[in-house]
Amino acid sequence: MSEITDSEMKHLAELSNLFLGDKEAKSLKRDLTRILAYIDELDEVDVTGVEPTYQVFDMETVWREDEEIDYGVSRVELLELAEQVKDNSVVVPKVL
Repeated sequence: MSEITDSEMKHLAELSNLFLGDKEAKSLKRDLTRILAYIDELDEVDVTGVEPTYQVFDMETVWREDEEIDYGVSRVELLELAEQVKDNSVVVPKVL
């Protein structure tokens, strides 16, 4: 069974930007150790001859040709409706 050391737990917390108290770190370490033990248990399962499953149901990408749709409004008319226009483009607030 894989056991997580205190230094590994501290490193994981730092990588995750988690600020853990001693009690929280101990609890999380116990949970992660159990998860790793389960993964070790799964590693022992014999999967000889089992095909990998990449998708559980049939899916295929549907492609279509791009079409230009004429809504009966010109670019100039649309730009006239905008509150702020700069260099033939509508000015919008930055979204970060």
